[in-house]
Amino acid sequence: MKTSASAILALTLASAASAFMPASSTPRATVAVREAAAEPEPVASSSADGYETVADLEALAKKLNPIVGFYDPLNLSEAEFWGQTNEQTIGFLRHAEIKHGRVAMFGFVGYIVHANGIRWPWPMMLDGTPFPEGNNPPVLWDQIPDNSKWQIFGLILFLELWSEISTDDHKHYMRGGKPGDFPDFDVVDLPHPVPFNLFDPFGLSKRASDEKKARGLEIEINNGRLAMLGLFGFLVEATIPGSVPTLSGIIQAYDGEVMAPFTANMLQGGAL
Repeated sequence: MKTSASAILALTLASAASAFMPASSTPRATVAVREAAAEPEPVASSSADGYETVADLEALAKKLNPIVGFYDPLNLSEAEFWGQTNEQTIGFLRHAEIKHGRVAMFGFVGYIVHANGIRWPWPMMLDGTPFPEGNNPPVLWDQIPDNSKWQIFGLILFLELWSEISTDDHKHYMRGGKPGDFPDFDVVDLPHPVPFNLFDPFGLSKRASDEKKARGLEIEINNGRLAMLGLFGFLVEATIPGSVPTLSGIIQAYDGEVMAPFTANMLQGGAL
């Protein structure tokens, strides 16, 4: 796969339209009065118990994308999910976006790596079975044995469960904790020691200032949004050739089902 400058440019421009923050829980009438009165823009002011407020979201949205600003076409943060407070719902939405952005960044880079035929030099299986040949990522995924896929999803399940841990030293993101903060592997006792944490395994970020960490998270959010658009663009062009003109002739076609991870496709009748 050849990466074209026009494809990168198109994806970069598309990210400007993806400023996607939870909407204010302030009633629409109040918003209209505020705009009519030309109130100054709110300044981020997290509540004392650690929860992010609507003012925090508005300020962050301006930092992430000054052109689009605070934008939520689905009015997500006007809801209170599962009977939780609005601030707790905001914590859930913020954490979900950061997490999905990180996964998308891995997927975006992984798609490019596999599309260029890059693979590990050792066998894929203990019996010497090599990694599948080719440079069409969805096709390569289909050729991986289901047992290997279960191992991958098992690791994902463990990381998902671990990310929900809440202790006195690490509050849950819906209980005043920091959205996107993955718990270290020593917050609770494990059957055996884990030498490296998932985030910052070598402790390089601990010496960074709070301002540098905050700026790094802002960059990560924007990169994650761009990666979500980019990966989605790859899959759409692969399954519907010509649907993303900038990627036409770059992304190989795929006639399978991208939403069916296993050999037995549950989306097709009689698969189970």
